[in-house]
Amino acid sequence: MKATTIKLEGELLKELEAAKPESVSLSAYVREVLKKSVRERKMADAARAYQSFVESNRQEHAWLREWEESELGTAPRRRRS
Repeated sequence: MKATTIKLEGELLKELEAAKPESVSLSAYVREVLKKSVRERKMADAARAYQSFVESNRQEHAWLREWEESELGTAPRRRRS
């Protein structure tokens, strides 16, 4: 696995040191922050892809609208085939 070193200094270093829990190393904290950022970006990309899919697929759009309007506290209606 490829590894790299990132130089942190000045105000950024101070802010990261202040933000991380005392029990966690700075490297581990930065790694987790970066993983979270990558995960959030992937989820945002997936949300945009799904939105595009819903906009171009009438059946999915209708199903989603039905889901949003449904009473989740009652038993579902039976569909006729």
